Amino acid sequence: MLNAVVGHSNDPDSMSAITEVIEQCHNALAGKVPQAGILFAAIDFDHALMLQEIDRAFTGIELIGGTTDAEISSVLKFQQDSVTLMLFSSEEIEICAGLGRGLSKNSIAATKQAVEQAQSKIINKFASQLCLTIPESLTVDGVSIVDGLKQALGKHIPIFGGLTADQWKFENTYQFFQSEVLSDSVPILLFSGNFLFSQGVASGWHPIGNKGKVTKVNQNLLYEIDGKPALDFYYHYLGGLPPSGEYPLAVFDEQEQGFYMRAPSSHNALEGSITFLGEIPENAFVQIAQASREDILGAAKTSITNALENYPGTKPDAAIFFSCAARRQLLGTRTIEEYQLAQECLNTTIPGCGFYTHGEISPLTHGGETRLHHETFVTLLIGMH
Repeated sequence: MLNAVVGHSNDPDSMSAITEVIEQCHNALAGKVPQAGILFAAIDFDHALMLQEIDRAFTGIELIGGTTDAEISSVLKFQQDSVTLMLFSSEEIEICAGLGRGLSKNSIAATKQAVEQAQSKIINKFASQLCLTIPESLTVDGVSIVDGLKQALGKHIPIFGGLTADQWKFENTYQFFQSEVLSDSVPILLFSGNFLFSQGVASGWHPIGNKGKVTKVNQNLLYEIDGKPALDFYYHYLGGLPPSGEYPLAVFDEQEQGFYMRAPSSHNALEGSITFLGEIPENAFVQIAQASREDILGAAKTSITNALENYPGTKPDAAIFFSCAARRQLLGTRTIEEYQLAQECLNTTIPGCGFYTHGEISPLTHGGETRLHHETFVTLLIGMH
């Protein structure tokens, strides 16, 4: 059996908030001892204090987490400036944490370090089934983190998670590992053993116009599409409007059906280039995408519904959500509806937890290769039956 519990507080005082969260978790655990957890917290809290209190309450817990753009849970639904904690306990599953430091110096070495540390803790040598990660977003391209984890784990192990955020300031984000508060790091949880899981991935954006081929790019700096300035591609379909988060780029996956999203962050009118928040492969086919607020909200329901339909058992024991900070910006006061849709679809007894990210990590489809996404809603369901 997998037992998952959630605590959530919007108290602005760090000690009061974490005390409330721990008390909620203690009550829900009903005497069970948690082995692992994930903590999502707004940027302005005293994170070191919170981690210290969690470690005191649950000594030796395998804990990861990070700072957020906003938080969601089955306890308080959508919140900003809050803290939420999900704890796991199970005799059939091993959940082990690992940490990689210095991502910006060497992302391959850092991700390998995280995976090897987590793998070294697996006692029963169960087969690892999935990896959960809450890494840095500002010091390194998220694609290099995903690629490094895939290289260290093997491409057959799916990776889920979200890049840490700081409430749209883009100054500093923090990652949590055990009792440490870090930056430029990659904490992971490795789930091993015999359990069930499923996923749902949807954005709500629809490609418009014709596809173009990326003919000149340097990582996340896109110079040319079809041999012409990338900015001209946008101007052609948007009537002279510059790139913005409302019109991301759909990047088509050559290995499977579907596309993942890349959000533009800036552009250079003189050279006709566009800077995106994640790397774009050379020779990839791309299309500009658009969405209404109804489309964006509908994608949250699609993500959750697909995860439920794909779940190989009867009822999941936990739900984890990763939604994009850009979605929250575009939805504004309607953001709360994303989690309301989740509650409509999910059994109310299933504990849920999640946060708004600088980039979402998930395979496009079950069994597919893990990708970094933008402006996307990812649902992960985990259970034993």
